[in-house]
Amino acid sequence: MKVPLRDVTGRVVDETELQDEIFGIVPNEGLMHQALVRQLANARLATSRTKTRGEVRGGGRKPWRQKGTGRARQGSTRAPQWRGGGVVFGPRPDRNYRKAMTRKMRRLALRSALSVKVRDGRLILLDKLDMPVPKTKQMLSTLRGLLGDSSALILLPESDANVEKSVSNLPGAKTLRAQYLNLVDIFGHEYLVMPLAAVKVIEDFLGQ
Repeated sequence: MKVPLRDVTGRVVDETELQDEIFGIVPNEGLMHQALVRQLANARLATSRTKTRGEVRGGGRKPWRQKGTGRARQGSTRAPQWRGGGVVFGPRPDRNYRKAMTRKMRRLALRSALSVKVRDGRLILLDKLDMPVPKTKQMLSTLRGLLGDSSALILLPESDANVEKSVSNLPGAKTLRAQYLNLVDIFGHEYLVMPLAAVKVIEDFLGQ
């Protein structure tokens, strides 16, 4: 699969070949959804906590005698059916939300997501992306020239402090090292922007 290669001004300078088995497969939508749900679930923190009937203060005295009142028997005013009582099956901090998924399935989901971006024309390849010093204004001008006001995920082959600092204050733009590619970031941005060196990193760990 051949796609245009651009410079930072957006001008097409060449064409480059992408691996069809990574950027040109038929997307598996069900698998992408499963991988996305897994990632969100595994990032979830169980911080909510409710009290059971044994933890709510009070309720130690039986509210009325067992028999003879005509009312249903009750042992505590902190039982779940009482106002102010404990909660049944409420959220607890020890709950585990993690979901399992094989590495083969996760990588196929990433290939599907990349293929969707290429199919929709949402992948922009650059010959290089480097900055001698951090310049937010310059980075903003570059991104607007490439994709207007659309959001962008910029994939880097390795850590680049100048590029990362230039993007950090831009709304709708994010930098990410290519080896940490994930579905939440891919679908959380309209465009993928990457230099050729980042493509090599992706093809190394997603290749067959």
